Amino acid sequence: MPIFKIRRADERGRAEHGWLHARFTFSFAGYYEAEHCGFHSLIVMNNDIIEPGGGFGRHPHENAEIFTYVISGELEHKDSMGNGSIIKPGHLQYMSAGDGVFHSEFNPSKDQKVELYQIWMLPNRQGGNPRYEEKELGKGKIKNDMKVLFSEDGHADSTPIRQKAIFSFGQIDRGNSLMIEPDDQYPHAWIQIISGSSSFGNYELNKADGLGIEDLDSKMEIKAMENCEFFIFRLSEHK
Repeated sequence: MPIFKIRRADERGRAEHGWLHARFTFSFAGYYEAEHCGFHSLIVMNNDIIEPGGGFGRHPHENAEIFTYVISGELEHKDSMGNGSIIKPGHLQYMSAGDGVFHSEFNPSKDQKVELYQIWMLPNRQGGNPRYEEKELGKGKIKNDMKVLFSEDGHADSTPIRQKAIFSFGQIDRGNSLMIEPDDQYPHAWIQIISGSSSFGNYELNKADGLGIEDLDSKMEIKAMENCEFFIFRLSEHK
């Protein structure tokens, strides 16, 4: 029998730093809740709003799979691998920190905020050279479907990552639905609603709500009550 773990948007941890308005699905930095310390290999699900001119200066990471998705505004990225870009709405950036990387992230705008998700997974092996890639999702590129973006083996034209996991993006128009299938290799799932609202089993999920499912053992329907975008992470037993 599957076990469900709901994480409502208004129950998340928070930090206010003037230039940064952060909401934490899982324990992070100075925010700690024993019941919300990640979900299998998924350890960070931060929903940030950065004020114009604000950002994170050059800082290090190692042994983390880091994904950044821009919802609105723009984010300027630079790193020690030599990458430098402006991440726009609908773009998703992947950085595997490997044995060590430095990067910075800033809102280059003088008058617009940027809203984003930053998501971390633990890798299933330590070290290795850092990796970097960007994906452009964009509005209208996926309709009433799910697209695999990242996976361990790179199937379905996805980007290989250092974890036995599948990271997909989904979009459903109001009144339509998609089926989530069980998978013995990836028995657990986390759904994070980016925008809109949907129903999944007995749960109504609205913007920024998250739902974890342990041991998904049968097909389940996710149905859009409003036009809906979401991430779904299929996770293995092992970190």
